Amino acid sequence: MDSRQFSNDPRQVIEADRAHVWHHLVQHKPFETVDPQIIVEGKGLRVWDITGKEFLDAVSGGVWTVNVGYGRTEIADAVRDALVKMCYFAGAKGTIPGAQFAQRLIEKMPGLSRVYYANSGSEANEKAFKMVRQISHKHHGGKKSKILYRDRDYHGGTIATISAGGQQERNAMYGPFVPDFVMVPHCSEYRAQAGLAGENYGELAALEIEKVILREGPDTVGALCLEPITAGGGALTPPKGYWEKVQEICRKYDILLHIDEVVCGLGRTGTWFGYQQYGVQPDIVTMAKGVASGYAAISCCVTTERVFDMFKDDTDKLGHFRDISTFGGCTSGPVAALENMRIIEDEGLCANSTKMGERLNANLMALMDKHRAIGDVRGKGLFAGAELVADRVTKEPASEAQVGAVVADCLRQGVMIGASNRSMPGLNNTLLFAPALIATSSDIDEITGAVDAALTKVFG
Repeated sequence: MDSRQFSNDPRQVIEADRAHVWHHLVQHKPFETVDPQIIVEGKGLRVWDITGKEFLDAVSGGVWTVNVGYGRTEIADAVRDALVKMCYFAGAKGTIPGAQFAQRLIEKMPGLSRVYYANSGSEANEKAFKMVRQISHKHHGGKKSKILYRDRDYHGGTIATISAGGQQERNAMYGPFVPDFVMVPHCSEYRAQAGLAGENYGELAALEIEKVILREGPDTVGALCLEPITAGGGALTPPKGYWEKVQEICRKYDILLHIDEVVCGLGRTGTWFGYQQYGVQPDIVTMAKGVASGYAAISCCVTTERVFDMFKDDTDKLGHFRDISTFGGCTSGPVAALENMRIIEDEGLCANSTKMGERLNANLMALMDKHRAIGDVRGKGLFAGAELVADRVTKEPASEAQVGAVVADCLRQGVMIGASNRSMPGLNNTLLFAPALIATSSDIDEITGAVDAALTKVFG
């Protein structure tokens, strides 16, 4: 067989995958006897695997990425045309798509002004961490190098980003980690820290961050990195008053507020960015996933002009931000992102995310009334979680086996949902939902209908 020719025969594709592909996040031992699933086509919210089976994708590509749905020929056509004209040039120079998308993006982010391009969420967060460390050396004599991160938050899979990762099972066996990353407590209202529950829990949870700052020394802390909503850590929405107090604390101690929008950005919560739900003004915002809805690789590290100005210095040959992201120079990312943004605007998908998110929440709340296995429902827009428990009174988590069985049964019914898994010891018990922003009422009802049947089968 000519090595340049490939067969589309399903059996040959499956065997090629089994023999040569190292998949993300899965144990491969079962693939010795069970076929890996191969996804071959998508349209709207629907995908088909290589056997021809159809699924409703309630997780936007498995990791909350395909915000505008599958089969968008207008994005593919725009990328094709751009690549033929100018596919790539290193980021030390500019390109027309890079300039145009940066301008459009900043229009959606009042108070911020500069866009640094990269190609993944992990990489965007690495850029932010490097900025904080360089600012520490340039402006604080090497102090203010510490970066605070939150228990149960996730910021990527590189050694530095897992050093800032609050999910112990994702970090296990990858140490030693980068120094000067310090964890602060989570803000889960359902599982509030002892002695902090009550009407003002949000403010109290934020004050726990201040305690860490004071313990470490405010003159040693350069930045606080948080997700607007803790995503893979269980869809933890911030309690009332939390974000306002967090911002107040950052300003009090001259700490840069870095918000990781990799999951929540580009309409997922019903606003362009999750932080805009809470009225805060960050210094740094990172994003990826839905920026181009998976049609091209792109991520962005966006900063205020104040942060940008800290690197202006023509007297120091090492004073500029000495960083490169090779594929941050690809034009495909900004072109896809421009068309993705146009679709979100023209089709009113932020508003649809809000509307369908309300329906998703209402349906899940109805399921909680029916199934005692659901202990809590939370979310914002088309990002939601349902935490499963063995006992509502004690809040004992459901077992990972039970949660996995619910996910598997939904898949058997033709609906792909997600779940927190291999993340937090003993707390991998939250079902996760993030359908594309084009979801309709019937899509939402089909998703929750499958969950209803699965819960009945697994829990009775």
